[in-house]
Amino acid sequence: MANILIIGASKGIGLEAVKRGLACGHIVRAFARSAERIAIGHRNLEKRKGDARSSTDVASALDGMDAVIQAIGVSVTPDMLLKRTTLFSASTRVLLDAMGKTGVKRLICVTGFGAADSRSRMGHLQRTAFRLFLGRIYDDKDVQESLIRNSDLDWVIARPVILRNGPRTGRYQVLVDPRQWRGGVISRANVADFLINQVEDDSCLRKTPVLTT
Repeated sequence: MANILIIGASKGIGLEAVKRGLACGHIVRAFARSAERIAIGHRNLEKRKGDARSSTDVASALDGMDAVIQAIGVSVTPDMLLKRTTLFSASTRVLLDAMGKTGVKRLICVTGFGAADSRSRMGHLQRTAFRLFLGRIYDDKDVQESLIRNSDLDWVIARPVILRNGPRTGRYQVLVDPRQWRGGVISRANVADFLINQVEDDSCLRKTPVLTT
């Protein structure tokens, strides 16, 4: 059993990680600006309202934790085609600084297939469409990954492919070798399963696996 802080816990992969963490018997602190809206009640769940870019909020949330899952997401809107995004890098800078000061070492972060060196494994048409619709977001995720990889934390960077709703099946692939990286579809619940497993599993430590089915 571990004490896990999940940042970005109110929806998507973060919310699925809350559910999976509780199911596995962990103590979970769900951190989000709208944490009070999380429709889960459990004796091992604490809902903590806060801003991932606030050093005060993040430092407080880290108190007593063994590991952090960073699963921040944004809603893709038309203005993001032109607007620069800094949420991922800014929140990561705050988190890394706070983890350094509090001594929490384990960080499991979610970015996505197409971040950093995994982009080269996309086909030409896929890469062109990706750049058009998600380029601004992934520019910032590239910075986010670089910050984490240059830290002295015990980190894992998970890069899921296209996400969908669906159950946790446990049937998914963890592709560590860049030669095997490829696209596909995976459920958020299966991504969450991988994230929770990494709290106590060192097999992907300081690696950037692509997650697909």
